Amino acid sequence: MRQAHEVETVRSAEEALMARLPEGALMARAAAGLAAVVARVLPRVYGSRVVLLVGSGDNGGDALFAGARLARRGAAVRAVPVGSRPHAAGLAALRAAGGRAVGLADAGAELAAADVVVDGLVGIGGRGGLREPHATLAHQASEAAAPVVAVDLPSGIDADTGAVAGPAVRADVTVAFGTHKPGLLVDPGAGYAGVVELVDIGLAPWLPAARVEAPQDADVAALLPSPGAETDKYRRGVLAVAAGSDRFRGAAVLAVGGALRGGVGMVRYVGQRAVAAAVVGRWPEAVTSPQDPADPAAALPSRVAAWVVGPGRGLHPAAEAELEAVLGTELPVLLDADAVTLLARRPHLVRDRTAPTLLTPHAAELSRLLPGTEPAGIAERRLEHATRAAAEYGCTVLLKGSTTVIADPAGPVAVNPTGTPLLAAAGTGDVLSGLIGAFLASGLAPRPAAVCGAYLHGRAARLAHAGAPISASDLLEAIPAAERSVRGG
Repeated sequence: MRQAHEVETVRSAEEALMARLPEGALMARAAAGLAAVVARVLPRVYGSRVVLLVGSGDNGGDALFAGARLARRGAAVRAVPVGSRPHAAGLAALRAAGGRAVGLADAGAELAAADVVVDGLVGIGGRGGLREPHATLAHQASEAAAPVVAVDLPSGIDADTGAVAGPAVRADVTVAFGTHKPGLLVDPGAGYAGVVELVDIGLAPWLPAARVEAPQDADVAALLPSPGAETDKYRRGVLAVAAGSDRFRGAAVLAVGGALRGGVGMVRYVGQRAVAAAVVGRWPEAVTSPQDPADPAAALPSRVAAWVVGPGRGLHPAAEAELEAVLGTELPVLLDADAVTLLARRPHLVRDRTAPTLLTPHAAELSRLLPGTEPAGIAERRLEHATRAAAEYGCTVLLKGSTTVIADPAGPVAVNPTGTPLLAAAGTGDVLSGLIGAFLASGLAPRPAAVCGAYLHGRAARLAHAGAPISASDLLEAIPAAERSVRGG
């Protein structure tokens, strides 16, 4: 599990550790780790040109001391100090090792000739975007042909949220000290971080439980349901799916397919006769309950373990009556797409509910649940808005997007690391709903069900056509391979 801590928490842990170490020892640890990563990025250290962009804080000091280590190994190291107070001891160490400082006027030429650029402009305390001359240097570094290694965090990224307010450094590698920062895991910041290398500097004993985490294969494998010898279809779970309509029949087919690929014991589909026929035509193992539009609650099956409601369902009165009936049960329920929009009209249906509930909105849908917000603002600060929605509605919220985040009132926010732009295709969200629904029906609580579903969903997209474009149907066929890869097969 990758764990991430906010700036205030990291600062407190650093202070506690520094009180037990000789002066400068913590920075020396960070510089040693940074220098080792830079050395791996270079084809060779001796004779390579290393350019350090150095701000006034400890972030710049880390870069200078790392540069001194590389200079002692034969690298030609040039530092570009920015601001009036570069780290004095770090600058002295660099000069003693054979490196030297250059002025801002020479920065462009140095960056053009560099074999690697080290971004030590602004550390984790930076807020509100880069000002000049930092902004120009960030642009020049991002445009340089050489790989860029960021110190703890790319300059211009908000460490706690991942927000990017203006110019920022686009790193190829980010060296994180002690713990990941939330902004390294969540877009848009994650898109600037490149590969994140974690360097242990001894903070762990002073770090509390993380409020943000990103699962890895082993974490998901430990959560996935595993049927035993005595398992039957009912023990594996029966999922009811209320998805699709005459206009959007594919939503039903894809949601049911996602559930079946997730290993559910049985799917009971509820919907119009024509849509039910389309479901059975693609998935003959599904059991259907044709619905009377005049009395939508009459056909709702009772012997089920969980519900998925909403993909392609519509916003008509029958869909609203159906939603109210399902939320009136004590069963776990996943609400997606149209069901989320209907919920915005009657939020008490979930706020007053005590049974397990999972919402899976994208940013526009979440904005309807949180009056006063806009989709762009939600996408910019995903952690904040997903956490707020989970608290206000008292349920688990999976916010879809370039970074999918899963917030729960009782636990840390989970950030899915397998997301990919390949999923930006019609119907992939319907597959996700069915897949997570299968895990709910198997007995997983909403948060682990959402974690498993999002992780396999992203992995399947990557595997489906080896990185080539995919459709939602391709995604369905790749889910078994995704699960095998996660389980170590």
